[in-house]
Amino acid sequence: MGLLATLLIFGVSLSLASAERPMRRSLVFPMETDNSYVELVPQKDLDMGAFTLCMRVATELAEGNREIILFAYRTLYHDELNVWREADGRYGLYLSGDGVLFHLPELNTFQTHLCLTWDSKLGMAAFHVDGKRSIRKVYKPGHKVQKGGKVILGQDPDSFLKDFQSKQSFIGEITDVNMWDYVLSDAMIEALHVGKRMPRGNVFDWETIELIVNGNVKVITEEL
Repeated sequence: MGLLATLLIFGVSLSLASAERPMRRSLVFPMETDNSYVELVPQKDLDMGAFTLCMRVATELAEGNREIILFAYRTLYHDELNVWREADGRYGLYLSGDGVLFHLPELNTFQTHLCLTWDSKLGMAAFHVDGKRSIRKVYKPGHKVQKGGKVILGQDPDSFLKDFQSKQSFIGEITDVNMWDYVLSDAMIEALHVGKRMPRGNVFDWETIELIVNGNVKVITEEL
């Protein structure tokens, strides 16, 4: 069954279709910049009391003491949902304010399958690295992720889609970004890691997602 994906690059619409085999797209961020990023257009509003966010990511930046933005969802006045690799090597989830930090295996030049889950009811947050779950931590029970913002990869907007800092930009490769507005089980995330078919993301589905590419970002397509 064919895959139809639309990329909007500098306002130009490109269609990628495979009549026989599914294709995988990867985003390559080749250098440090303050203007290169990819906006992800969601299938539904990010109006959530729970979520699972997964991606495959490779970077050599983690070898140094440098912040790395992995995922940024910004509303008009708040960093609504950000995922960071901190300068001290810890990984953090930030929901509109102070975050929760985890010690995880370091990212490297080979792809890592990285997932993050959070549920408002009990405030349970956890990372999954290559199918293995971290310790759970209690973080912001009763909170809700608000709609009305923009999701980008590659930069951290200090205001609404502007005020980027090159020293926080991502350098490396990202693919398979999927998001659900509920928490996937540990077994489902482990199955995703090894490539088994799971329910497709209902907020972001990488197979059909619309991407808006800005600046120096390369979109690579390859057959699965």
